[in-house]
Amino acid sequence: MADIPTPFGRNGWQLGPDCAFLPLVRNGSRAPTIQHRHHLTMTDGVKGIWALIGACSIWGLSPLFYKLVAHIPPSEVLAHRTLWSCVFFTCVLLAQRRLGRVPTLIRSHFWVLVVAATMISVNWFLFIYAVQVGRTVEASLGYYIFPLCAVGLGAVVFGERLSWVQWVCVALAATAVIVLTVGLQVVPIISLILATTFATYGLIKKRLNAGPVESVTAEVVIILPISLGWLAWLHFVGSGAQGFADTKTLLLLVLSGPLTGGPLILFSYASRRVRMATIGLVQYLNPTLQFTCAVIVFGELFTLWHMIAFGLIWTALAVYSGHALAQDRAVRKAATTPSTVSHT
Repeated sequence: MADIPTPFGRNGWQLGPDCAFLPLVRNGSRAPTIQHRHHLTMTDGVKGIWALIGACSIWGLSPLFYKLVAHIPPSEVLAHRTLWSCVFFTCVLLAQRRLGRVPTLIRSHFWVLVVAATMISVNWFLFIYAVQVGRTVEASLGYYIFPLCAVGLGAVVFGERLSWVQWVCVALAATAVIVLTVGLQVVPIISLILATTFATYGLIKKRLNAGPVESVTAEVVIILPISLGWLAWLHFVGSGAQGFADTKTLLLLVLSGPLTGGPLILFSYASRRVRMATIGLVQYLNPTLQFTCAVIVFGELFTLWHMIAFGLIWTALAVYSGHALAQDRAVRKAATTPSTVSHT
């Protein structure tokens, strides 16, 4: 999967306590209120939904793409993905005349971006590796448990208070991991690392005051020297950079740039037009499509233990999503209810 697209930043909405949308202050002016958000036309909402479905579908079907380059070592695929993502994002920001913001962002948040770049690089590498070695089911499990892992990290690292429903969901996810560990006699390490790196990346991005495209561009710029150095070493010293061996393979690797950046732009577009509760639900399309690719297309093993673990995860996500929807409805109802002020 791609990056964690965080839809919150100076160009969008910020998620406050209890899943409430908080308008952001930008250049001294306040962003539209929730009431104003309700006046978005149906066309805007429909476009946002389709953009969101498009983004999640591309992410969910990305195992099919990375299977096509399974003959290339995952470290080299990652290096190419970084390189061509940087080229793609640079072109996008040039067209939008926002490229000048990237150096400023790097100077002001360098170490935060270094940590974010490390998290997403590890996440990208493990996902590519999992697809190549036939462990896409495990990768999809990681992205299923990521939202619950993010909730747990928020409680542990930032002291965020969880409701009893959220604690139950986190406990169900932990039970699923234990079931897989006991049943298969192996810790689902890929799932755990994908979930924790993705959740950590999301928490970092949530607190980074920058647009999603600008921040991801800054991240790939930071790790670009390492990627270029690795490709140069493979070409001149190592076993040879296989990505440059033939035109077809090179074109596929070049495509990894738009494949990374395109969905992020679609997601950013959708996040300004679709409610957070809807975004949270539709995002599960991503691991569901990954799971479908793994079991139906790749024919990966899906045992009884997997069935039990995934059943626990799906139950936790259903409860978690229902709770989020209830909170979203309560927030919108409170926002649209006229307040009454008593005078004495």
